[in-house]
Amino acid sequence: MKYFIKVMKALSDPNRVKIIKMLQQRENLCVCEIRAMLNLSQPTVSNHLKVLEEAGLVASEKEKLWVNYRLDSTGGSLYSTAMLAQLENWLNETPEVKEINRLLPAINRNDICNP
Repeated sequence: MKYFIKVMKALSDPNRVKIIKMLQQRENLCVCEIRAMLNLSQPTVSNHLKVLEEAGLVASEKEKLWVNYRLDSTGGSLYSTAMLAQLENWLNETPEVKEINRLLPAINRNDICNP
């Protein structure tokens, strides 16, 4: 039950769900790209990503100057895998997700990040 609760708690925040929806649209995102999309501070975004990573929903990988975040396809747990599969089909018609889908293609780390 511990892993189930961890995944559910991670997905109980609207901004964390938005991060998941963003990563479904674009394979890799850095903190500054997510920050720009959600209009949140860098520490807040980092905290959200830490919660998602601990729940097995998101994984990170360092690439030169960037830390790229992506959906965890390695199957953190049965619950995280199941929720990621369900979220692929859920919420796509909500105004918030439609706005993410509209704006995300224009977000470019080379324009907004200051490494």
